[in-house]
Amino acid sequence: DCGQQWAIPSSLVRSTKHGVHRGMSSVTIPPPACMLRPLEVPFRYLFGPGPSNVPPRILAAGGRPIIGHMHSEMFGIMNDIKKGIQYAFQTSNNMTLAMSGSGHTAMECAVFNIVEPGESVLVAINGIWGERVAEIAERMGAKVHTLFKTPGGHFTNAEIEQALAKYKPVLFFLTHGESSAGLVHPMDGVGDICHKYNCLLLVDSVASLGAAPLLMDQQNIDILYTGSQKALNAPPGTAPVSFSERACHKMFNRKTKPVSYLLDMTHLSNYWGNDGKPERIYHHTGPVSGFFALRESLAILAEMGLENSWSHHTEIAEYLWKGLEDLGLKLFIKDKDLRLPSVTTIAIPEGYDWKELLAYIMKHHRIEFTGGLGPSVGMVLRIGLMGYNCNKANAAMVLAALEDALKQCRKSKA
Repeated sequence: DCGQQWAIPSSLVRSTKHGVHRGMSSVTIPPPACMLRPLEVPFRYLFGPGPSNVPPRILAAGGRPIIGHMHSEMFGIMNDIKKGIQYAFQTSNNMTLAMSGSGHTAMECAVFNIVEPGESVLVAINGIWGERVAEIAERMGAKVHTLFKTPGGHFTNAEIEQALAKYKPVLFFLTHGESSAGLVHPMDGVGDICHKYNCLLLVDSVASLGAAPLLMDQQNIDILYTGSQKALNAPPGTAPVSFSERACHKMFNRKTKPVSYLLDMTHLSNYWGNDGKPERIYHHTGPVSGFFALRESLAILAEMGLENSWSHHTEIAEYLWKGLEDLGLKLFIKDKDLRLPSVTTIAIPEGYDWKELLAYIMKHHRIEFTGGLGPSVGMVLRIGLMGYNCNKANAAMVLAALEDALKQCRKSKA
């Protein structure tokens, strides 16, 4: 009707001796029945270690109309995100951005850009996240050395310094919020020790950001990353990360290119307007809706204030801890100061099948808790109250569900 000419796909054209016949389809696989039904997603209380429930305000932000990933308005939103991350991290680092992917993307970005094949890396392992970083570094050819503690353990500054002196790494990794064990690691002094040995400090704050105090610049952290789906309450899929000037000097004076094109900070720094060049050049299509949601989540944190968010998470965590102990349950992390406020771990109650407890709570209360992860599997149950989910009403719901499950689930006689 508009005068446009539409090409007929070659798959629909068949030539015979009688001429050309149109409309003969080569499609042999029919539309799947599931795709002809509407999407159904149940409502659940996500009180595990993440993702957390997304508040309506952030859901609405993610539902805004799409704009182009290279539009000037999108760059403005990305600039807002950068400022929001700088506040959340407490850093003035120019090289601050959000990765297009989950926390693992930022984890790989940091290792791939900082470390070159053959260089020494030291990884503190006291749960699953250290295990992951060690494997990532090993895969890209680094010489990986490890400090090891069982889940729930932490490292003294003296232990860290001894290992730095021994292995002389270019990078030391430490998890601030070890969600697989429910531990928040002390950070004071660690950055200073790393710098004494000309080593960069990489810190994972995926489970702790916004819930436990962390000060990137004051604590001399060189690379810090987090995820969108924990205390920030945005959907999974974006990962804030920031690099210090020391990290940038190492990163942009490499002898070899990073093993990943997608995660190459030479390109990403331009995409985020951090390289000082007048024009941003296409590198990849960022998750536009995800960036809308992340911006809104960072705005909510800024409105509340970091210190208020930290104290609120601590207050609710302490309320939960007391309630759990009143039920006769044992908290996995004995030292209160080392407990992660956003993710509480309890020792699996004696005589119970932890999988049966979790299944009962999901079926009868629509609440997600989880078991351990990696080395903590079979050791703990994990309960997360983060950001939007962090309130006394939800904590009371958690306690009521656990009390019910302990009464209704079978307890072995052994």
